[in-house]
Amino acid sequence: MLTGCGVLIGVGGGSVAGVEPAVHEIIARGATALISFGLAGGLDPTLPAGALILPRVVISGASCYRCDINLTKLLGGPTADSITGSLVVVTTRASKQALHRDTSATAVDLESAIVARIASERGIPFAVLRAVADPAWRALPPASLSALNASGHIVFWPIFKNIMRQPGQLPDLFRLARDAAVARASLAKHVSLLKMDLQI
Repeated sequence: MLTGCGVLIGVGGGSVAGVEPAVHEIIARGATALISFGLAGGLDPTLPAGALILPRVVISGASCYRCDINLTKLLGGPTADSITGSLVVVTTRASKQALHRDTSATAVDLESAIVARIASERGIPFAVLRAVADPAWRALPPASLSALNASGHIVFWPIFKNIMRQPGQLPDLFRLARDAAVARASLAKHVSLLKMDLQI
């Protein structure tokens, strides 16, 4: 999706453990700004799957990191006040509601808070561009938690084994797959428009 944009790409694999080394690696390769890019879980119940999140700030516990306004404008301008980080995937409607109540954040992901912290430590500008893959009213089926490998690619055998143990989750898994596809398409369309605007 970002191929041809003239940017360095680091893949954290959708895990907390994978993000930090990926960020340090692209900084070592010469990155002078960071963008946390990908999917997010919705916390604001008004946002559907595919809604773009370009926040002004990233919340990480008691810390609050302000996104670079110029970089955010370059990506299309802010669409939300904040996104929050989590060390674990937020799976239930109740936990999403509680996180929204406690932080007022629009969405949550595993990577943006780590990117924001490292960028702040290094004095590097950063921004966030995410799309909602699971809206606030959508609970995540158990099989979705084993869907990605360390490279961020979908692996089907763990999903299949999980479905065999709990076949009742299959309808929810299909709905999540549909919503995630909508989110990826939203990101792809936005990036293609950015390429046109920036003449990349």
